[in-house]
Amino acid sequence: MRILVLGAGGIGGYFGARIHDAGGDVTFLTRPARAAQLRTNGLKVFSPCGDTQISPKVVTQGEQGDPFDVIMLSCKSYDLDSAMAAIAPAMNQQSIILPLLNGVLHIDTLAARFGPERVLGGVAFISVMLAPTGEIQHLNKLHRLITGSRTPQPSQWLQPLAQLLASSAIDFALTDDIEQAMWDKIVFLSTLAGSTCTLRASIGDILQTVAGEAFITGLLAECAAVAAAFGHPVAETQLAAYRKPLTEKGSALMASMLRDIERGGATEADHILGDMVCHANAEGINVPLLELAYSHLQAYDFRRRAWSSN
Repeated sequence: MRILVLGAGGIGGYFGARIHDAGGDVTFLTRPARAAQLRTNGLKVFSPCGDTQISPKVVTQGEQGDPFDVIMLSCKSYDLDSAMAAIAPAMNQQSIILPLLNGVLHIDTLAARFGPERVLGGVAFISVMLAPTGEIQHLNKLHRLITGSRTPQPSQWLQPLAQLLASSAIDFALTDDIEQAMWDKIVFLSTLAGSTCTLRASIGDILQTVAGEAFITGLLAECAAVAAAFGHPVAETQLAAYRKPLTEKGSALMASMLRDIERGGATEADHILGDMVCHANAEGINVPLLELAYSHLQAYDFRRRAWSSN
C-alpha cells in the first residue's frame, strides 16, 4: 500500500512521520522549497509523545510517478482546489482520499471531483506548529485520528490503512459513523474558533471577562443545535467533555485560526463558521452568537484583503 501525503506541514508532516515509523510506504508531495528543505535536513518532529526524525521520500508536482493507493489530504480549506489538481495525477480508479481538513464542507467538493466511494471521512485532533526552520512542534499529547467509510461498500484499502494506523504511535480509531465524528468536531471547533477569534484571547483570558463564559457556552449550544437539526446530535457526554476545556480557568487554549489572524494570514472562517451559519439558516435556527463570530471574521478578512491590495 503506497501512501501519498499532500504537504509536510504540521498535520501532514506529523501523521506522515508516525506512519513512516510504523513501516508505512509514505511519500510527501510538497512545494519545491519545502522539498529541498526536507531532502537536506530530513523531517523532524518534536513531541511529548516521542521525538522522531526521518529521511522522507519527497516529490513535487509533476513528479508523482505511479499512482498511489491512499492520498492523505491535510491542506487548508482555501487551498482545496489547488490540492485536488495536485493529487489528481497521482490517482487511479482504486485510489482513496483520507481528508483531514476541518469542517464538513470539503467532503461534497471532493466527492463531486473524485466520486463519493473514493472519499473517506477523517477527523484529526492535534495541535502542531511548523517552525520557520522546518521542524514540527507537537504542542501536547493529543494526536487522535479517526477515519471510516462514508459509503456502504468500503474501499479495499480501508482495512489495510486502519491496521497500519492502529500499529503506529497515533491514537487511532476506525468508526462506522465517521460523519457523526466530523460533526462532533465541527461543533467543538466552531465554538473554540468563534470565541477565541472574536475576543482575540485564550479561553482562560475570556473566562475572566464579564460575559466570557456565557459567550462560550452559548456558542456551544447554538452549534450543537445546528448539528442536531442535520441529524447528527452530539451526545451529552461528548458535550460535557467539550465544556471542560472550554470553561477551564487559566487555560491557554485557543484556536489555530486565532494564530492565523495574529500573523495577518487567511483563515478558514467560511469553511467552518460560515458553513455552520448556512446550515442554521437552512433550518431556520436562530444563532446570533455564531453570526456575530462569523461577521467578526468576515470583517477581518475584508480588511486583510484591503491591506494586501495596498
